[in-house]
Amino acid sequence: MSATRASEVLAKLERLGKKAVRDAYAPRYGIVAKQALGVSMAVLQKVAKGLGTDHALALSLWTTGCFEARMLATLIDDPAQVTAAQMERWCKDFDNWAICDTACFKLFDRTPHAFGKVVAWSKRKPEFEKRAAYALLASLALHDKHSSDDAFLRHLPRIAAAADDARNFVKKGVSWALRSIGTRSAALHAAARALAKRLASSEDPAPRWVGKDVLRDLSRPLVTKRIAAKAKRRE
Repeated sequence: MSATRASEVLAKLERLGKKAVRDAYAPRYGIVAKQALGVSMAVLQKVAKGLGTDHALALSLWTTGCFEARMLATLIDDPAQVTAAQMERWCKDFDNWAICDTACFKLFDRTPHAFGKVVAWSKRKPEFEKRAAYALLASLALHDKHSSDDAFLRHLPRIAAAADDARNFVKKGVSWALRSIGTRSAALHAAARALAKRLASSEDPAPRWVGKDVLRDLSRPLVTKRIAAKAKRRE
């Protein structure tokens, strides 16, 4: 049944696809997708809302290999039914930042396997598998309302080590993770800034870029005001 429904959904996506959207993926957004139809994220979200949560359909859509079908799969899957093995399979299929980040930001961070995958994927060599570790860590920092500061502090050495990776999508993922951690609390803000300062002083271009990018973001008045407000609420 799910395979039949997946075929119907894929046909719908094909009808919704636009050449102008597809042609803009690489030059405008840096998205290189092998099987792309040209369906915008806004349209995919509307389709997802109409479908509702459907784990079986998500699995079937992923197997099509279609970029938009996979994006849709991350939007409709049920995190309670997502297994560690499924996360592993999907991670190995990541071939651009958009599917990597969407899976982490919309689905994987809500599973009980999330922190474990941060550790596992941080050791990977393929660019988007390694990025997934830090996209997932960033997503957890932004969405997880229950974990302690220590749950994130323990990942700072991992971030420091990965900052040496000069590959574009890895270093941007590392920056995203550290910036996100730095917005959770005053203590994490201080720790993130301290690490960022150390990275920014590096003679190596990659960690220097990460450090400066993080410092620029965490020094913004909007961020510092939010951190101060959070600290006041905890008093």
